[in-house]
Amino acid sequence: SSQFGPRANRQRVPLRPPLARRLVPGDSHSTAMLSRALQRTAAPFVRGLRTSAVARDKVVLVLYPDPAGGFPPKYARDDIPKIAAYPDGQTTPTPEAIDFTPGHLLGCVSGELGLRKFLEERGHTLVVTSDKDGEGSTFEKEIVDAHYVISQPFWPAYVTAERMAKAKNLKACITAGIGSDHVDLAAAAERKVDVSEVTFCNSISVSEHVVMMILGLVRNYIPSHAYTGAGPGWNIADCVERAYDVEGMKVGSVAAGRIGLAVLKRLHAFDCELHYADRHRLPKEVEEKWNLHYHADWKEMAKQVDVLTLNCPLHPETEHMVNAETIKLLKRGSYLVNTARGKLCDRDVIAEALKSGQLAGYAGDVWFPQPPPQDHPWRTMPWNGMTPHTSGTTLSAQARYAAGVREILECYFEGKEIRTEYQILTKGKLAGAGAHAYSEGNTTGGSDKAIGKTK
Repeated sequence: SSQFGPRANRQRVPLRPPLARRLVPGDSHSTAMLSRALQRTAAPFVRGLRTSAVARDKVVLVLYPDPAGGFPPKYARDDIPKIAAYPDGQTTPTPEAIDFTPGHLLGCVSGELGLRKFLEERGHTLVVTSDKDGEGSTFEKEIVDAHYVISQPFWPAYVTAERMAKAKNLKACITAGIGSDHVDLAAAAERKVDVSEVTFCNSISVSEHVVMMILGLVRNYIPSHAYTGAGPGWNIADCVERAYDVEGMKVGSVAAGRIGLAVLKRLHAFDCELHYADRHRLPKEVEEKWNLHYHADWKEMAKQVDVLTLNCPLHPETEHMVNAETIKLLKRGSYLVNTARGKLCDRDVIAEALKSGQLAGYAGDVWFPQPPPQDHPWRTMPWNGMTPHTSGTTLSAQARYAAGVREILECYFEGKEIRTEYQILTKGKLAGAGAHAYSEGNTTGGSDKAIGKTK
């Protein structure tokens, strides 16, 4: 069995001897390899190679920068668990083969999602960069003649209407992960640009992160941990003056899809009173099994709960759903966790609510834009448990979404329809997972302030 389904058994993970032993004077393959090596040295954040074969399609891959300590890192573990299917029965990605080792770092520039060999063998052009924001960025230049753009939600390449208008060859935008709000869906629909993502690939990863953050806030973990390091000492009273038990608390999830329901299932073991709001009500047997209380309107639910977690997609109807008016619905001293999208919340309202005490804590890994500018108030607001956007890009999750991206590309290149559950926008219409969760609109406004620019 394989964590990527039956077709993934034919893995191709080539051993790569030192460069000096692979170069042969006068050999065209060696010349290309040397060119690649020189290119990596000269431009560590941009990687591209035009093969000698006739290039059929150009793929632009936007990934986050390599580790500060260099690539590849020293891995903490030798392998990851093999998962063949998700809780709803959907299989994990089933590409014809993979050219990477599951558990290795794939989501950064040098990781390349393990796609280079696959693409170059078929005569395609691959450009990999982390330089994504601003008119002079590599992404801005390379999208002009790109056929496919691949990006991660953690380091999103904002495909605005303006950028799409320049990309006359663009066929599809593929999200290596879940959440395609960095693409102007209205413009994509108008131009018949397909949008897809690797549905469910990191839903459990994110749900684990949510539970961790809820416990971290309620139990005051982060400030308490600081006291054991270079902090003032063994100040137990200072640690526990804001620490509570999650047992007995009312926890509400806005949306109970793949992530939201997984969060509620995991919190069931903590003896919380569980609530959810969703436009798609869960089956009665699911509600009874997990003792879930349904609300048709999330605002009514917000008045009752002690902890509110946002697990809904970002689209025009949910943008700034937590604002100056709705924040007043929450109990004083509530906790808010948001690993969905930063733009679900008005950033200044959240910062002020923490200062005033309306919120006892706010945690999440999503910001807007990403990366956020240095003066973003969430960097310095009190009682926050913010991290960079990491919840869905664990090494475990990377193996799944890298395999999923390859599966999607295989389908495009072979003229096959991609899985329904991967489709967000197909032939100008919302489809698959997109029809269930999104609305045609644009949520990329303000992305020009992102700082994903290589200095």
